[in-house]
Amino acid sequence: MPQTTSTPSPTIHRAGTNMRPSPEGIATASFLVESLVENTENGGLTAMRCELEPGVMTRWHTHPHGQILYVLSGVGLAERFGGPAEELRTGDCISFAPNERHRHGAAPENAFSYISIQAAQDGSAVTWLEE
Repeated sequence: MPQTTSTPSPTIHRAGTNMRPSPEGIATASFLVESLVENTENGGLTAMRCELEPGVMTRWHTHPHGQILYVLSGVGLAERFGGPAEELRTGDCISFAPNERHRHGAAPENAFSYISIQAAQDGSAVTWLEE
């Protein structure tokens, strides 16, 4: 008789069920964050959907295993430390290398919504730097 294995049921995240304000002090103003996948194990992926009002920009930060941003709507800006700000539009995808200092946010006159994917290291997926 063949041996069967039990596969766990997929975890379904229901849209809008985990919305919260961003942590204080990580951006020029608070923005909405929806946690899609939470994981604090080393190398474990985290994912979130973020909604920023016009002109809201994060502080400089890094991610131990890098980061991927996929733009859902609006117009945003991404800046690598020492480089120019790059415009991001709906459907664009940008990645940042491990520990690359960068920031991102909404263009001055446009709201900006994106999905962010990054992996954790030592219980955290981000290190916030100076304002």
